[in-house]
Amino acid sequence: MRPFPLTAAALAAVSLALLPAAAGPARAAQAAPAPAGASSFGIEDSRIKESSGLAASRKHPGVYWTHNDSDDGPYVYGVDSATGRTVARLTLTGIGTPRDVEAISLGPDGQLYLGDIGDNRGGTWDHVWIYRFPEPERLGDQPVKATQFTVRYEDGPRDAEALMVHPVTGRVYIASKNRDGGGLYEGPEKLQTGGANVFRRIGTVPWVTDGAFSPDGTALTLRGYLLARTYPWRDGRPDGDGERVDAPWQGQAESVTYSADGSTLLFGAEGENSRVVAVPATPAAAAPPAASGSPGQP
Repeated sequence: MRPFPLTAAALAAVSLALLPAAAGPARAAQAAPAPAGASSFGIEDSRIKESSGLAASRKHPGVYWTHNDSDDGPYVYGVDSATGRTVARLTLTGIGTPRDVEAISLGPDGQLYLGDIGDNRGGTWDHVWIYRFPEPERLGDQPVKATQFTVRYEDGPRDAEALMVHPVTGRVYIASKNRDGGGLYEGPEKLQTGGANVFRRIGTVPWVTDGAFSPDGTALTLRGYLLARTYPWRDGRPDGDGERVDAPWQGQAESVTYSADGSTLLFGAEGENSRVVAVPATPAAAAPPAASGSPGQP
């Protein structure tokens, strides 16, 4: 998304939406140390100025896929976390001109899903798009044939920045974004090219700029500008209030993904030479059977 100044009131609203009242925002400024074998890294490529999504490669250990927000073209970059250097630049073919690309996720089918789902006009476009393409067998700059899917929401246009593909079912989810919170939307069982894919609202979420499922599909982590929470995933819904994650302070905080082994959460941000910060991932505690206030409740 386009950067905008966060006023004190806006910061407070976002903080309260993501964090229980008993906790304070100060802890979010410092990330816990990453576990052995997972580390933070900087993005060295000067072409990547608005990194808005992250996805860990399954075929190329230590490589993370990312993309710019807008005004870049149909490009996806593979960044080697060991060096911070770009090791692949994919040019998507077979699609229209991207409008506001905000998220990327890897499905169980070995396909990457790129969410052209942002709406800088505040939710006025009557449709958005998802592009699906195979993760390449080899690294390096190359064209990749993509399939384009049209998306509409059952309750009207929405601005969104988070797209998550469940790693077991392959179902696609989108979290919309609003200063007062947003909705979690579930796509059809299978995306179709012969018309619009209608996403239906299944729950309420806080201010969200990205999200990611754990590799085993048992947890969903959602992040905003200040903080993040991890929710147990049960029966196709987030369960309970989730567990707070010590997400780093990154300013224009735009992305989150799990490492391929699920041991680490990696948080990214927009900006030239931006840094991706590794934080230990911990399982979310499931809500008790009688718990109320679940974000999975429509």
